Amino acid sequence: MTRHFLRDDDLTQAEQSAILDLAVEMKRDRWGAKPLAGPQSVAVIFDKSSTRTRVSFHVGISDLGGSPLIISTANSQLGGKETPTDTARVLERMVSAIVWRTYAQSGLEEMAASTTVPVVNALSDDFHPCQLLADLLTIREHRGALAGQTVAFVGDGASNMAQSYLLACATAGMHVRVASPVEFAPAPQVVTDAEHRAAETGGSVLVVTDPVAAVAGADVVVTDTWVSMGKEDEKQQRLATFAGYRVDDELLAHAADDAVFMHCLPADRGYEVTAEVIDGPRSIIWDEAENRLHAQKALLAWLLAANAPTAADGATAADVATPGN
Repeated sequence: MTRHFLRDDDLTQAEQSAILDLAVEMKRDRWGAKPLAGPQSVAVIFDKSSTRTRVSFHVGISDLGGSPLIISTANSQLGGKETPTDTARVLERMVSAIVWRTYAQSGLEEMAASTTVPVVNALSDDFHPCQLLADLLTIREHRGALAGQTVAFVGDGASNMAQSYLLACATAGMHVRVASPVEFAPAPQVVTDAEHRAAETGGSVLVVTDPVAAVAGADVVVTDTWVSMGKEDEKQQRLATFAGYRVDDELLAHAADDAVFMHCLPADRGYEVTAEVIDGPRSIIWDEAENRLHAQKALLAWLLAANAPTAADGATAADVATPGN
């Protein structure tokens, strides 16, 4: 069965750790692995505007020896005359993987069910799993082993970032807390899935409305924009609702003394986070942004290896994907 990466818990704890290990190696030796030599092409499809996702996938695919095929749905048949199923059946005959930044998670699921090449969720309305691999890599670089660390997400708990934090951190054996207004809580099924995964890994899940309760003693404090793409017509309402969830020096003071601050960017300075925090000594956002490149390269290499005949013959995906093997 083809392995895809549509949501954070598509990976086990061991698989997530193996990809992060591979990302560390690829960051150390940036051009050492060429699993896409040929060059093989990877289709990178965009329904939404993008800076970091577009650049990191384009550069990363090139680093891996491949050719990035950037497709805008505004200039293609996908989403218009053609279904995700039909697009997938065409693309699989020409490309080695499909990366899609889109709206509905259901479209990604349909595409993945219809193709024999790996499909990667580069962002959907429900999850942002590639960002979380980069975030976990960054936390590991700055704070060491992931298991046992406490991460507090403050803001829109129903956002793709909050929901990916729940699943990815639970998978890593971390203690993840989400603070949001009641009406913007994470989806109950996502919380349940995260709780089940945490029970397997030794992590924990907590959803609260009080940002101070979430941040108290946390090792990592995270936020994201209050007005996600597609929600612009709700801006004024959202700004009023989230006013008490701004990450500023006062809120950050409740975290551990050596806590770090993260944000996937772009940031609305002065809204979800103050300039003093985002530019302050605890902020590691620029390392976080760079690590999109390394984490996604490792993910692509791992998926290609996981779906390769050698993996089916007994070698693990990590063995096949590691530079030099």
